Formats: sequence, C-alpha cells, structure tokens
Amino acid sequence: MKKLILFFLILLSGNALGQYKLDVGFGLGGSNYLGDIGGKERTRRDFVFDMHLTETRVTPHIYGRYRFSKLFSVLQSISFLPIRDFDNLSTNPARRARNLNFRNRLWELGMRGELTVYYNNDVGGRGFYNPDFKLYFFGGLSVFTSNPQGRILYADDASLISNTWHNLREWTTEGQDKPYSRFGMALPAGMGFYFTWNKQWRLGWELNWRTTFTDYLDDMSTVYADPTLLPNDLARAFASQANQAVINAINDPGSGSVFDHQYLPGVETRRGNASNNDSFLSTSLTLGYVIRGRSSFYRNKYSWLKKGTGRKSRAKF
Repeated sequence: MKKLILFFLILLSGNALGQYKLDVGFGLGGSNYLGDIGGKERTRRDFVFDMHLTETRVTPHIYGRYRFSKLFSVLQSISFLPIRDFDNLSTNPARRARNLNFRNRLWELGMRGELTVYYNNDVGGRGFYNPDFKLYFFGGLSVFTSNPQGRILYADDASLISNTWHNLREWTTEGQDKPYSRFGMALPAGMGFYFTWNKQWRLGWELNWRTTFTDYLDDMSTVYADPTLLPNDLARAFASQANQAVINAINDPGSGSVFDHQYLPGVETRRGNASNNDSFLSTSLTLGYVIRGRSSFYRNKYSWLKKGTGRKSRAKF
C-alpha cells in the first residue's frame, strides 16, 4: 500500500507542475457496505435498502483533481473506509440465527473520470460570477486493502467469548484451499457537485458506490467448513456462532434449528451467498483549493513582463 500511495503522490505532483489547473482537498463523511450481513426482514435487497445505517462509520479522504476541459476532469484519491455489521441487528430470522459479525478497515487508492452535466457560472444571477456551480457524474477504477475481523460473542467454550477483534483471513473459515487476497479491485461510480468561491475555494458533496470483485469483505461467501479442518478453537468458534438460545428467542419456526447454521457432514449448509459480490459506498462533504497556473499562451507572450532588463531607468512625468 505504501508503494501505491507513493505512486499517487508522484503522479499528483506531476500534474501540479505541468498542468494549467488543479485543485486539491479533502473530504469527510460516512461509509457503509452491502454484503452477506445486514438487511431487515428480507433475505437480500440491493443498494441502501439492505444496509444498517446505524453501522455507518466516519470516512476521510484526500484528493487531487485535474481539469482537462469545462466538461471533463480526472480525480485521484486516497480514502480510509471502515465498514462493519452484525447479524443480531437484522430482523431476518435466518440471519439472526446465523449470528455472525465483522469489521473491515479498507484503504483505497482510486482514479476516476468526471463528466460535468450541469454548469452555472453565476449562481444567483447577480453578475458577480461568484460562486459558480458544477454537477457531475463519475466512474473509474480503484484498488484497496482488505483485512476482515470478527468478534466471538457466542461459543460453547465461554473462555473464548470477548470483545476482541480477530483477523479472519488466515483462518480460512469456509475451508478454502488458501486465504483470499489482501487486495481487491473496485469500480467506483456516482455523482457529486461543488460550488467555487473566488475561483479558489470549492465546497461540495458526493456519493460514491464501489462494485467489487470479491465476496469476502465480510469473510463469508459460501458454506460452513468442516471444523476439523480449521486451524484453532478461535477459528471454529467464529465460523459458526449459531446458538439454540438465540434461535429460540427469535420465536419463528422459519429460523429452523441450530443445525441449519453449522457444519453437517455430507450437507452443504449455506453460510453466505456466493451469487453476489460485496459492495461498499461513501458519501462525503469536500473542501478543496484551486491551484491556478498560467496558460502556455500567457507564458510565451507575456512572461517577459516579469523579467528585468538589467538596466535602471528614471521615471518620466
């Protein structure tokens, strides 16, 4: 990740030195995710309808944007995106009975193109041309680091129960042949707008949805693994946290029994849903500063105005 950040800074500095117009800034907002944990009474719904908004976490990012024209810009960003969720927050009986949880703190390096779809250079129509306003849509590509963690809240061995977060990737909790990758790729897409004051300061808002190529942001995707294949007691305790007392408390025949939520020999008992990859999103307020350079026409024609001739002359009145 350090090499990716260094690459971003080098590329950004190249833009700043060699281009005509650039703005840099930061954003602060919230992040959430859509995956195997979450939801309300239904099994799965798309977009924000399956999210627990109470689990939205604070997310910061920094960015640099280069404007090629009035319509098209390219933006590079580094973001920290924490996500988490708990089955016990769901009202779906099967998910509550499964009783799993996770958190993941993603670092993302992204690049995207922005297309301006509406522009007003004189908001309010007062003739001051200050502020101006832009509405844009964007799409691009990003890479991120992923390290899902979980807490053991229910276990047959009470000594394993704690609020400690454990790294899950190396445990291969679904019996994978090897751990899934620490890195992932995503396709960010969304919309935003910003106002520019005095041609220097930009205040904006954006919504950014990332479609990923992994189903393991939350460490679950397929079926329960044979406990004898898992590396330790902690891994076995997290792989299945179903508890008959929890199922009884749900008081719903559709939740089944505890045996529906753990490994059974010769039976592929579903732990996650492999038919849909995980996604995550952020919404942020942004504040930026415009760095304005001189055009090549100005440098070629008028740069001599700032150069001295080497001679002093007396002013004439």
